[in-house]
Amino acid sequence: MKGFTGVEARRQPRRPRKNRAERSEAIRQALFLAAARVVGRYGYADASISKITQAANVAHGTFYNYFESRQELFEQLLPALGQLLLAHVTEKVAPVPGGLAREEARLEAWFDFLRLHPEFYRILNEAEVFVPTVFRRHVETLGEGYIRALRRAKRRGELNDFTDEELEPIAYILLAARSYLSLRYANAEVPDTVQTAYMKLISHGLFTEGSVQPASARSARGEKARDERQEP
Repeated sequence: MKGFTGVEARRQPRRPRKNRAERSEAIRQALFLAAARVVGRYGYADASISKITQAANVAHGTFYNYFESRQELFEQLLPALGQLLLAHVTEKVAPVPGGLAREEARLEAWFDFLRLHPEFYRILNEAEVFVPTVFRRHVETLGEGYIRALRRAKRRGELNDFTDEELEPIAYILLAARSYLSLRYANAEVPDTVQTAYMKLISHGLFTEGSVQPASARSARGEKARDERQEP
């Protein structure tokens, strides 16, 4: 097998050495990625500093050059992955035209991200217990982003007759759908029926029109009938 020897080897350009700041950032990122893998595999409770540093291939004491404690790292982990998620979804959705096609792309991007980062779901799921404030902020960030997207869709005339106030619960309903779909299919191949069922629900609704009126409509009808009986 041929290789570079002697003068030929010396002529090969050397890779530029990283400066101190670049080396420091590289180690910090290695600790983040290692923490994500370790928490994804063992959970927050069993994700020890020794496991994280071993996975990052750094000395145990190096950890404390970047984080005061394991809890500090945990509190930064979900926000970092959340930003990665938002960037991934934005990249996938940006070239897609509006309306249903964009909503379909959002769901595809969500599951695509979970395939690329299978540890994310456990990190998110356990965060409610181990970093509750961070978890709440993460959910609010996702919700606010979704509400803005729905408002833009409404301005483009792509939504049915929803009020501005109704867009917030709609956003969280759609996020909840992703959460439970992930719970069911996190460790399995996502069947095509997940996408088709979701899109049918989004585009057509669940119940046929006129089958049974919702409780709010029945209540309003009953109040109107009582008012009419009370009229002189």
